[in-house]
Amino acid sequence: MTQNPQSGLAPIDPSTWMEEVEGQLAIDVYQTPDHLILKAPIAGVRQEDLEVSITEDQVTIRGERHDRHDHEVEGYLVQECYWGSFSRTFPLPVAVVAEQAQARLIDGVLTITIPKAASSKARTVTVQVG
Repeated sequence: MTQNPQSGLAPIDPSTWMEEVEGQLAIDVYQTPDHLILKAPIAGVRQEDLEVSITEDQVTIRGERHDRHDHEVEGYLVQECYWGSFSRTFPLPVAVVAEQAQARLIDGVLTITIPKAASSKARTVTVQVG
């Protein structure tokens, strides 16, 4: 166990310090005239450990990253990588057609492409004078 003498906090057991915490996933979101695209780096996550659900107003990505322990936890000098379950729910800024969404996992990057609903697409309006 380690303790920061300056903080006055109780000792931390490095083997269990993040057991109760679910990791959060970083995402990029951008749009084209016809689609919303979400990208998330999820290296080390197997397809069977990944779940994507989409409704008309949000996308939820859940998964689990497994660490193959070939060493003792006490041997760590730095542990910045998150191992375990993670999730992220992102509210969608426009209406989408959830049933036509596609998700691909290529080189550790999850890309979700969701068509915008016709009501969400920008329209050009001719301005009339008079």
